[in-house]
Amino acid sequence: MVGNRLSVWPRAMVSSPPPRRDPHAPLVVDAHHHIWRRADLAWLQGLPQPRIFGEDGALRRDYPIEEYVAEARAAGVVGSVYVRTNRPAGREEEEVAWVQSVADAHGFPPAIVGYADLAVATVGTTLDRMMKHLRLRGIRQHLHWHEKDLYRFAPHPDLMDDPAWRAGLAEVARRGLLFELQVFAGQMEAGARLVRDFAGTTFVLMHAGMLEDRSPDGWTRWRAGMRALAAAPNVHVKLSGLGTFERACSVDLWSPVIRETVDLFGPERCMFGSNFPTEKLWTTYDEVVGVTTESQAGLAAGERPAVLHDTAPRRYPLAA
Repeated sequence: MVGNRLSVWPRAMVSSPPPRRDPHAPLVVDAHHHIWRRADLAWLQGLPQPRIFGEDGALRRDYPIEEYVAEARAAGVVGSVYVRTNRPAGREEEEVAWVQSVADAHGFPPAIVGYADLAVATVGTTLDRMMKHLRLRGIRQHLHWHEKDLYRFAPHPDLMDDPAWRAGLAEVARRGLLFELQVFAGQMEAGARLVRDFAGTTFVLMHAGMLEDRSPDGWTRWRAGMRALAAAPNVHVKLSGLGTFERACSVDLWSPVIRETVDLFGPERCMFGSNFPTEKLWTTYDEVVGVTTESQAGLAAGERPAVLHDTAPRRYPLAA
């Protein structure tokens, strides 16, 4: 540890000498990444398909922990959060069990976010089975709905208002798990009601609110929704997935979103996420960290470690 900051990788990271890097470069905790075996994911079978992030052909392969570690370690990452990868329904516990087994073998990833359908009456039983795997920290169920088919993941835009679904969220909260909230700007008003109604639950907003419309009207809707969500102290936010709609990584594109999000939520509620390997379609891990770092240059020196390192372990306690 350096003070209260992580400074070394666990077992997976000590199998080879660490890369040479600037000793003054920031340490990083990655709050959003994936690993996978292609055979486990129906959406990666068959011919390449257009997705919300573009054509998926380059992702149609295994992305193992060893590859993630090599990329992330070189960029200064010392901890991370695995996030569910859309396995077929009914395989929720299997996914968490597999990632836990990877962590048991390699020491990484130190935290896991799984999936459960909160509208199902037996979701409490599912969560109890998943919680046998000790690195589970939260649940992510897609709520984002959009007029465009490629952007639509939820069956309808107001799933979060459904009483059965809210009963499932109460089961998540009862077990001390956080919920990862993924919505578009048009759903943020409903999202703000949800987080107020569950004031004792920790929510983490995905991908800085998913700004998919950069027109003046789009920015206005996004800002209004983000302001409503930021008013709730139980909402935190991931600065991740920022290349999804532009398929690019640059300070010009990312900095306005990062700066405004940090201004609204404060650095103590914001956290970096690489969204690898998806972001790998158009950039490198080093560039994602570099652009995020440069985009928060306006913060005071004492505030900069919060986004890159300090916030994520407070929300997702990292197993040793």
